[in-house]
Amino acid sequence: QVQLVESGGGLVQAGGSLRLSCATSGGTFSSYGMGWFRQAPGKDREFVAGVSGSGSRTSYADSAKGRVTISRDNAKNTVYLLMNSLKPEDTAAYYCAARRGFLSSSYASEYDYWGQGTQVSVSS
Repeated sequence: QVQLVESGGGLVQAGGSLRLSCATSGGTFSSYGMGWFRQAPGKDREFVAGVSGSGSRTSYADSAKGRVTISRDNAKNTVYLLMNSLKPEDTAAYYCAARRGFLSSSYASEYDYWGQGTQVSVSS
């Protein structure tokens, strides 16, 4: 059983930056593709970014490209999401997720484990 704990959320002004972390335990971290998703009130959960087990492959939602960087440290069993140039529309609960099989996916249904989420609020 893989457990995931997100941290790093908070309140930030538009244009600011945040780095989210997701610490994992259980399982073999490098064998999981990892993803970050977000969910705003009244909206569906949406993909933000994904990274393969080795860290060599990354993918991003169009809304995240150029502003967001996903990375992982397999020695620390942790995945990160660096977000720059934040906008009020980035306000959401952010979740990390783990997917067996080394590759990430943009589909939430393909992930096996989820964290509890961390809130990001961006003020204008």
